Amino acid sequence: MISLQPMNLVQAAADLLWSRVMTEFPLVRFALSEGGIGWIPYFLERVDYVYEHHQAWTGQDLPMKPSELFKERFITCFIDDASGLKNREDVGIKQMTWECDYPHSDSTWPESPERLAKSLAGIPDDEIRAITYENAMRLFHYDPFAHLPIEESTVAALRKQAIGVDTSPVPSGKEVIRPDTPVRIIDLAARAVPKAAS
Repeated sequence: MISLQPMNLVQAAADLLWSRVMTEFPLVRFALSEGGIGWIPYFLERVDYVYEHHQAWTGQDLPMKPSELFKERFITCFIDDASGLKNREDVGIKQMTWECDYPHSDSTWPESPERLAKSLAGIPDDEIRAITYENAMRLFHYDPFAHLPIEESTVAALRKQAIGVDTSPVPSGKEVIRPDTPVRIIDLAARAVPKAAS
């Protein structure tokens, strides 16, 4: 299912974009997280096509083209998305935000800064600032640097404060089902039933 997360966001974005929320609540904004950004250029092309070709019989009356509405009302997040970054002009730089997805298994943590630096290599500094913090600050009306100055918020500064802190991933203690291990329904059911107290 994790590999299909972007497809789930396509469905959610389409449902929201065509909903009455877009016209009845013009101040509402949406953040689409954990689904990447590589799918967005085609999605925007497609929603404009659908609006143009089907508006007469669907009765949709949006204040602007769906792609423009998406870029005005949605912000998107990615963990590691070379395709989306390559097409960032079509995605919309002002709509892009980076996320590390900590503490989920899809996260790049604890190597998030190094992985992100590799992904952003060659991208102009102003776009990097927008993607890594300015866009999120704008959407959430929050200034983290009011609490911790930007020079104390750098990777180097934060890691210096955390010297001696072990950031190694630690298993949750739950039994891990390996891909090469057959899964039987009876075994799953047995694990779901609490053991009787002795």
